[in-house]
Amino acid sequence: MELRMTTTFPDVSISTERLVLRPFEEADVPAHTEMMNDEQVTAWTSVPQPYTAADAEEWVRSIAPAERAEGRGIVLAVTEFLTQRLVGTVHLQNTNWRTLATEAAYVTAPWARGEGYATESVLAVAQWLFRDQKFERLEIRTAADNTASQQVAQKIGCISEGVLRNAWIARTQTEDGSWADIRTDLIVWSLLPEDLEGVAEQMADAGGYASFTDWN
Repeated sequence: MELRMTTTFPDVSISTERLVLRPFEEADVPAHTEMMNDEQVTAWTSVPQPYTAADAEEWVRSIAPAERAEGRGIVLAVTEFLTQRLVGTVHLQNTNWRTLATEAAYVTAPWARGEGYATESVLAVAQWLFRDQKFERLEIRTAADNTASQQVAQKIGCISEGVLRNAWIARTQTEDGSWADIRTDLIVWSLLPEDLEGVAEQMADAGGYASFTDWN
């Protein structure tokens, strides 16, 4: 098998009808700090808790850019097209350039839930990944009780492949308001290029957003 020479994703911006996915900027620090302190984000991710402005600054200035520069993946801030406010993130990680496979993780801000933004943004990234970057597999791993994340995977056409038992540490809030670690299973989902056929059109027909996607 011929090895692919490129081992980093391009510095890209992806647009849908409602959203712009772009690299993080310094101006995102306050909103990113607030988003990552949300209870749902704390429960299902491994971010520091509490998440400080210093954590957000390190994310914006070094951690997120390094994911792309060092070939591990790419981090995109999800923003509303009209208001430009931060409404989430999509993070491609653990990228394998030989098999052309990568894993997607995503967060939606509490002030933007219920709008279908996670589904719209992850679908747009998947379209770009398969059509522009010629990747062959996108993987998503969701905690067993994280039904909101599982619904995103289902809506974009992912296939559930199985369960990784006891493979993740989630967090639960105790009576005194502190957080305690709990072990949980992970459900593994995959999306292949052929799985995307008709997904955007079906969602639009069902009353969702239009399927327009562009990148540069």
